[in-house]
Amino acid sequence: MYLEETITTKVEDTYDVAVCGGGFAGISAALASARQGKKTVLFERQFMLGGLGTSGIVTIYLPLCDGYGHQVSFGIAEELLRLSISQGAEAMYPENWLDEKGTRSETDKRFQVRFNAQLFAILAEKLLLDAGVAILYGTYAVGVTVKDCKIQHIITENKSGRRAYRVTSVVDATGDCDIAKLADAPTKGFRQGNILAAWYYSIGKNGYNLNMIGASDIPDEEKTDENKVQLLMDRRFSGLDGSEISEYMQLSHQAAYHDFLKKREFDSDLLPVTIATIPQLRMTRKICGEYELSDKEMHTYFEDSIGMVSNWRKRGPVYEVPFRTLYSSTIRNLITAGRCTSVTETMWDIMRVIPCCAVTGQAAGTAAAISDDFTALDVAKLQELLRAAGVVLHESDLN
Repeated sequence: MYLEETITTKVEDTYDVAVCGGGFAGISAALASARQGKKTVLFERQFMLGGLGTSGIVTIYLPLCDGYGHQVSFGIAEELLRLSISQGAEAMYPENWLDEKGTRSETDKRFQVRFNAQLFAILAEKLLLDAGVAILYGTYAVGVTVKDCKIQHIITENKSGRRAYRVTSVVDATGDCDIAKLADAPTKGFRQGNILAAWYYSIGKNGYNLNMIGASDIPDEEKTDENKVQLLMDRRFSGLDGSEISEYMQLSHQAAYHDFLKKREFDSDLLPVTIATIPQLRMTRKICGEYELSDKEMHTYFEDSIGMVSNWRKRGPVYEVPFRTLYSSTIRNLITAGRCTSVTETMWDIMRVIPCCAVTGQAAGTAAAISDDFTALDVAKLQELLRAAGVVLHESDLN
């Protein structure tokens, strides 16, 4: 049964660049766009910035380095790491990178850190507001209008009701490739599916701690008898169905509570202080772009590289990220960032983490600021702007 509706939606405002999703990819994209002088809006459905890194309390800013002493991710990726611990780090402070103490060999700390979610969300908000970004919290993108292979309007819903915004370019940083799906761009779901996770913070006799219950899974291609992940349950989740996501959250709450009760047997003072307020789903849906980056393409030169990322699971691999992985020619003014980009399933697990989201977000926001047709964008000009913003594009350019 279907209900037929006739809806008249008010066009509220016009923006040069609309960024959908306020995780690390969206923060980076909005910041990059605003710094190019463009009128930029950020739509975020939660009421704090940072996505999984804050609302999801996955508070580990994974490596900016290759594990052998070479930094590979620069620009806003490094800026946000430093911002995240400007009031102090929670753990894993990389003094060899930030304070020049010790060495940077494979036996020493990688350029990563654990940060406080609440502080980062507040600091990131101030950073965006100071740059001139308009932030609309509690706002879902629920539809788009498309004409001549370009998005004309983003349609949203929030406490004010249904509103439309005229846009020139759009960055899909939703994490779930929602805008691409709404615009009928080609997308693909995560075949392997997500495992249940239930991270939470607690305080007790041993202080303030992050309890990582049910971490992320390992790609099927890389599983061995030695590295199998202990699962909370056998069930897998797509992360693309409302009822399923609600059940996921309920199961996550139960798992966290069960873990708390077990730990409290040994510490009567233990109390949970923060639970995730969004589902800790790592991979759900991605764009089918003009190029699909593979984990086999480590140390590969791409003429259209927009930056580099490392492998957070392994020391050594470095990947240049081709601009072509960020968009599909089906919708010419839509570009993706973060875990929405065009990669193989195994590469997806590498690209979904914070530094990679920031690298692709900065590139996407900069591209959106200079073009409304990514099939015709001058990649050399984009690269010039990224270099001017401190991004190193090619592995051959590293010192």
